Amino acid sequence: MNKLIFWGVQVALLASFTFAYSLASSRAKQELTADLVGTPVVPEVEIPRTEPLRVSSLYDRPEMVSDEDLAAVLWQVRPKFEQKGLRPNLVEHAIRAWGIEAEFRDPDVLSGKQMEQFLLDHGTFVLSWGKEASPLLEDRRTGVGVNWGEARSQSVHHDHMLACVTEAGARLNEPVMLPTQRKMTLENVVREALRDFRLDERETEWTAMAFGLWLAPTRTWQAVDGREMSFDLLAQRLMRGYLEKGVCSGTHRVYSLMLLWRLDQDHDILSDEIADEVHAHLSLIRDLITVSQFEDGHWPSNWNEGQNAVDNPRDDEMRSKIIATGHHLEWLAIAPQELHPPQHQIDKAAGWIIDVVQRQSREQVLQRYTFLSHVGNALALWRGTTPATFWKDWQQEHPEYTFTPLPSNEADEPESSDDH
Repeated sequence: MNKLIFWGVQVALLASFTFAYSLASSRAKQELTADLVGTPVVPEVEIPRTEPLRVSSLYDRPEMVSDEDLAAVLWQVRPKFEQKGLRPNLVEHAIRAWGIEAEFRDPDVLSGKQMEQFLLDHGTFVLSWGKEASPLLEDRRTGVGVNWGEARSQSVHHDHMLACVTEAGARLNEPVMLPTQRKMTLENVVREALRDFRLDERETEWTAMAFGLWLAPTRTWQAVDGREMSFDLLAQRLMRGYLEKGVCSGTHRVYSLMLLWRLDQDHDILSDEIADEVHAHLSLIRDLITVSQFEDGHWPSNWNEGQNAVDNPRDDEMRSKIIATGHHLEWLAIAPQELHPPQHQIDKAAGWIIDVVQRQSREQVLQRYTFLSHVGNALALWRGTTPATFWKDWQQEHPEYTFTPLPSNEADEPESSDDH
């Protein structure tokens, strides 16, 4: 009898629990599940689109970048890489510049879809790296993680891979194949990024870009720790600290801020107060690069010092000059004119970078590819197009086109790592 009473009570309790669970909100169900399995709750954030937004150029200036010059630069930055031990960092930069729609006549040049497959399909990754390398993708209980760090088989920055495939135009339902053979989608990568993001991270540039292009017009969402996140907070985080600090002499922060400001113009993702603060911050950067440009047209790595950068020049490597100049041209291409230095300075910067890229040997291009890819994207933006769109038309009109690099005018100098 006691056993019957005991089991009767257990059945009643289970029935009560089942009934209560059925009535609970999805958030409460998540919290209960999290308590049972010891895993933080994945934030429920609506992703309002299946394709990411794109922030396009505001200009088309053939007098600044001719078809011939753009073709030569894009020829230099085609994604033609050694397939063994192919670094994700190279592919991430290449797919961001070229997009998933890129196609090439040369079978040794990776198409956009091939690059996307390398980043999102572990089986393709293994063909390049073998089974012993640290994988790029990680199967987590809460979703799909992207391994990043110093290993050459990993991404270099947190959320960099996600930001790059997002800017490349990958769809939310794009298949993702994990090392465990579990098949997921890019949506699971986005949701895991939302789950594991922390506002006090050292680098938030790529997170801000990815979230902006997927979530707008959403303004706020709940973090896994229950804290309310917002694009206001992300913008403030990007504006904090010394201007030159951060990847590529601080220029990635500038691009991400400009992208958020542009998204705000169409989707109202920032409060009026923060939008004004972002505009004022970008105006300060405009003023600094107006007076820190050198006579030949390049910007130095310490552009943030304004006139002092010219009066007391730093002994920059060529790579540092390319990084600063190419990245500034890139964000300026999506910036309104009131945030530009005088047009003749932009023209001079474009002329300098075009000449420099055309003088890069194949070895130099591969060594500097990550930041040269930004130059290709920047110059295409200044022509009101994308590298893939321009290249498709150019190949049709010039099927036998090849480009031979111009003679180098660089002195031999040691190069530091190209990863950024």
